[in-house]
Amino acid sequence: MSQRRVLVTGGSGFIGSSLVKALVKSGARVRVFDDNSRGSPRRLADIQKDIEFTGGDIRDAGAVDAAMRSIDEVHHLAFVNGTEFFYNAPELVLDVGVKGIVNVLDACRKNKVGSLILASSSEVYQTPSNIPTDESAPLIVPDPQNPRFSYGGGKIISELMAINYGRKDFERVLIFRPHNVYGPDMGWEHVIPQFALRMQRAIEKHPKGAVPFEIQGDGRETRSFCHVDDLVAGVMTMREKGEHLGIYHVGTREEIAVADLARRIARHAGREIELITGPVQPGSTLRRCPDISKLGKLGYKPRVPLDDGLPPTLDWYWRNAALAPKS
Repeated sequence: MSQRRVLVTGGSGFIGSSLVKALVKSGARVRVFDDNSRGSPRRLADIQKDIEFTGGDIRDAGAVDAAMRSIDEVHHLAFVNGTEFFYNAPELVLDVGVKGIVNVLDACRKNKVGSLILASSSEVYQTPSNIPTDESAPLIVPDPQNPRFSYGGGKIISELMAINYGRKDFERVLIFRPHNVYGPDMGWEHVIPQFALRMQRAIEKHPKGAVPFEIQGDGRETRSFCHVDDLVAGVMTMREKGEHLGIYHVGTREEIAVADLARRIARHAGREIELITGPVQPGSTLRRCPDISKLGKLGYKPRVPLDDGLPPTLDWYWRNAALAPKS
């Protein structure tokens, strides 16, 4: 695979850029396709001479087709992620998700690209019945009127199309479902960066004593946060050893309550907090933890515990708070 010509859509995004670097390191010739609407060239600055960058919107069929020429393998990551967008711009989330997968599949078939790796999401399960959750759990959109499910719905559609087109039009289709990936420069619409910035502001307002800190829910809601380095290692393992039409979880079994996450963030800032609980957003999942044994059988093992990955992530956000969008 070392000399394969690989296209990464969404390659200047958080996960995409990390994957691009791993592919370059493996010897692949990488072309990045992104409009930088949510990605950033800074994420690729240290390898810009080693890649080809093509600007374009994943919803533009002509642009996707042009980017697909002379390509052997596609990694499709061009989606709109972030809970904030799910609720505030569901039509955009679906527009990018659905038109994107249609354009990618059409361009692959037209240009005879035989290998496709699709980034899906743990959001396809909504609230799974079994924890830890394996890849056989049902995919659910429980309420089409709840805008949150725009993202999970778009991912379900993408999986269905990739698998069913993959049966006859592709040599190899692989799907990975990331679970709560985090790390420095991951964007601003996710729980860790939002907690980091709110903690920083709360500490500024309360220089002494316990810091009042609001959270959604009662704090017992859980997530399993996967460091981006582990995510990339998992995708590269799947790429090397995964079975055609295979679906694989990439994540960690380290499950943490939201209240504990808030306390760890405060502790890294040298403070104690007073938690103020509140209602959760409609459709929010109360507990999430993946079964990663399927990918584990191929050799995947997460190596970055939250205690190691969280501090440098927080430090990045506290140093770069001025980059945050103005609310």
